[in-house]
Amino acid sequence: MQMMKWSVIALAVAAGTSQMALASSQSDSKGFVEDSSFDLFSRALYMNRDFKHGAAGNTTSDGDRKGYREEFGVGIRGLFESGFTEGTVGFGIDAHTLSSIRLDTGKGRNGLGLFSINDEGQAEDTQTEAGAAVKARLSNTVLKHGNQFVASPVFSTDDSRILPEVATGTYLTSTEIEGLELSAGRFTAMSSQTETGRDSLTQSGETLKSANIFGASYSFTENFSGAFHASDVEDFWTKKYINLNYTVALADDQALGFDFNYYKSDDDGQKLGGDLQNKLWSLAPSYTLGAHTFTLAYQRSSGDTGYNYGIDGNDTIYVANSVQIADFMAKDERSYQARYDLDMTTYGVPGLSFMTRYVTGDNIDVEGFEQEGKEHEWNLESKYVVQEGAAKDLSLRLRHSIYRANEAGSEVSYSDRNDLRLIAEYPLDIL
Repeated sequence: MQMMKWSVIALAVAAGTSQMALASSQSDSKGFVEDSSFDLFSRALYMNRDFKHGAAGNTTSDGDRKGYREEFGVGIRGLFESGFTEGTVGFGIDAHTLSSIRLDTGKGRNGLGLFSINDEGQAEDTQTEAGAAVKARLSNTVLKHGNQFVASPVFSTDDSRILPEVATGTYLTSTEIEGLELSAGRFTAMSSQTETGRDSLTQSGETLKSANIFGASYSFTENFSGAFHASDVEDFWTKKYINLNYTVALADDQALGFDFNYYKSDDDGQKLGGDLQNKLWSLAPSYTLGAHTFTLAYQRSSGDTGYNYGIDGNDTIYVANSVQIADFMAKDERSYQARYDLDMTTYGVPGLSFMTRYVTGDNIDVEGFEQEGKEHEWNLESKYVVQEGAAKDLSLRLRHSIYRANEAGSEVSYSDRNDLRLIAEYPLDIL
């Protein structure tokens, strides 16, 4: 359902390989004001879903199912990041505002997760929220407390709609040794993408009690990196995650890559998210030849249940076959992917890229069905980023998906649907 996270951990720690201590970032601090930044980021998103057999819960006044949902709006984010005060320990503050404006959608056509819905079933015209976090830095270690965006394989705020989810808690990151990044945090609330409340994200009618997370990422060599992350989400589940990523250059314009991801999940306490005993892993080898990248992926889910996520952030699934609509993570599911990427820079059009992929899953164990569940999804994507001029960094993006499942597959995954998204994004540095 989310975009594939290719080598996220590797990119985050792709520094050198020496184990010597890094120079202190705090020693280079110029001050609270001098190192401050203020950015505006706007995103316009048009989203359309065609439910081929009618969407459950999307009905007319006489009870007939409607098979069409459509929403269009703009999100504007103001992001302020102060510098750190000078001294052995530096202090600062980060703050944000998140606002959305509904441009088009009507009663009976909403429900795609772009806007909050009022008591009359209408999408709200506007909504705004604000948040902040205080921070402290010692050497290359930063402690932050308050409202923040988090990108961990075991706790990750989703940003797939107009506005992102926002977590509330304490997060520590440390890069004292070159190539090694350590992180640890405790979060006690999560706001959804469509609500302004601090603790508005729910799963099975429950909100987040607490989530304790830990992570370690390390670059063993220039081309090989690994990561381990773990979480304990109170009364929901515990998770452990491993990533291994290897890239090798074969020639000036050729490279071979391997990306491996693995989750082990178990329910916890009151099991508010339901039963969960699952192992989910994926392996994605890729071959790059100039402007072309070819990728194959295999993903396998095993255990007493399928994988589960949501209360720990709707982006908490870092595996190869988590794509635009489906995640291919049901009980006992096997899935296969073929993907092709094209970078048009080589052909004289910098900023223009294309991607297409096909994922098919089978062997899904569905209670009450003798037949195995099956599903498949085809994605097509094109993106252009303006390279210069007044509109520099403006990006225009088209995403299209066709998803189908047999009767057993639709019981545990999704019903047949087509998904179209048009996205325009513009970052602007104010300070």
